[in-house]
Amino acid sequence: MLQAYTNGNIATPNGWLKDHTILTEYGEVKAIVPNAEAPADAVDLNGHYIAPAFIDMQIYGGNGQLFSLYPSVHSLAAVYEYSKSGGAAYFMATIPTSSPELMSEAMQAVKDYWAQGGQGLLGLHLEGPFMNPVKKGAHIEGFIKSPTTEDIDWILDEGRDVVKIMTLAPERCDPVLVKRMMDAGIIISAGHSNATYGEAYAAFEYGIPAATHLFNAMSPFQHREPGMVGAIYDHPRVLASVVADGVHVDFNAIRISKKILGDRLFLITDAVEENTRGTYQYLRRGDRFVTENDVLAGSCLTMLQAVKNCVEKVGIELSEALKMASEYPARLLKRETPLGVIAPGYEAAFVVLDEALELKQLILPQ
Repeated sequence: MLQAYTNGNIATPNGWLKDHTILTEYGEVKAIVPNAEAPADAVDLNGHYIAPAFIDMQIYGGNGQLFSLYPSVHSLAAVYEYSKSGGAAYFMATIPTSSPELMSEAMQAVKDYWAQGGQGLLGLHLEGPFMNPVKKGAHIEGFIKSPTTEDIDWILDEGRDVVKIMTLAPERCDPVLVKRMMDAGIIISAGHSNATYGEAYAAFEYGIPAATHLFNAMSPFQHREPGMVGAIYDHPRVLASVVADGVHVDFNAIRISKKILGDRLFLITDAVEENTRGTYQYLRRGDRFVTENDVLAGSCLTMLQAVKNCVEKVGIELSEALKMASEYPARLLKRETPLGVIAPGYEAAFVVLDEALELKQLILPQ
């Protein structure tokens, strides 16, 4: 069925487009035409901004449910609703360094969610267990290990078509095993790593396309050892996610990084929910979550709040901040119908925002 959205300020890869109408059909953008060609039943956007729906590549929980520890269809549905409240039509459910049993439960929950018609879920993000204990952050060291051939065999078998991203420390992993996962379609993201500049740069050169939460749990930029941060800055292709809450990363550090990285920097929430039992306990402390030992463990962000922070606190222009929440993370995804841009052939999922950047509507593919 043909749908039309008119009288909006359209975010495109080339900037804002006014006086045009977006035409969609069967869940895809078909055309963008002058308003004079809009059908009579077009939805009037009242001059609001319309942009690609957001994509959250790393989220643990939301709406009172913590998928990362209690994986189920119910918790995934709650995370989806939380994501949508912040303009994210798509999310990558994430679990921390965990036991094989919990990893298996999470994989099965994703399969069940999809089998029951669940929407928005792109797949599973395994943050660990192949990380460096020196940079474990809030992760449990007892679960951390370097991968074996058997570990990779298990992930590729048990998590086939489910595991879409894995965060790992490249200096702790055999490049041959990393390549096996990449060849199987898993996006590898370097993180929780104490790699030297040389080790990190070499990992990006052999194909690792991304890095997880810039600055957090990675070797820092120093004048005698530029570390992983330096390698991310210096490499021409690698993308990096960032938690733009002013807690995980100072807003000035984001501003400086944006100048260096340009379209290689994208937003995630890394959002969790409070939990006071089990292996991972997360306690709400105002604008953040911490462990029982007061280690920073996750954010209270939505993707929309991250965008607002980039505009209001970092000084990034709105059209660019919107790309950081949609177009740029979408570059990592391999999908038959691409995401993250309002253009013919792309999935028809949009956010509609007013001038105060409040969410007026989330339009999902129909």
